[in-house]
Amino acid sequence: MISHNQKEALIQAAAAARQQAYAPYSNYPVGAAILTEDGRIITGCNVENASYGLSMCAERTAVFKMVSEGGQQRIQAVVVCTANGGSPCGACRQVLTEFAGDVPVWLTDAAGNIYETTLYALLPHHFGPEHLTK
Repeated sequence: MISHNQKEALIQAAAAARQQAYAPYSNYPVGAAILTEDGRIITGCNVENASYGLSMCAERTAVFKMVSEGGQQRIQAVVVCTANGGSPCGACRQVLTEFAGDVPVWLTDAAGNIYETTLYALLPHHFGPEHLTK
């Protein structure tokens, strides 16, 4: 169970990460924050590139940062902060499922509105490691 204080800290962290975004092409800055099973909050922002395919989303930045800086943790919750409350793209949803179960996802906007959903609601027929035969 995610506490009210953890949720608020995640929302603030995602909003702060959004301020770090490099989005000169889309003008759509995104910040993300994930809560790990050991209680850490890891943030990420989108980083665009003139070669659009080389851009990186905020959610994947946070996940890859989590792995590279602290090992393979299970994600307990996700917050995404955009100007209009947009949700993660399909690629980010898939990457998140690699490290999370059906965790809460809060989508926030610049006005402070919060929409609550879950990862499996965003990606109901996800593909994960459990689908691979060994």
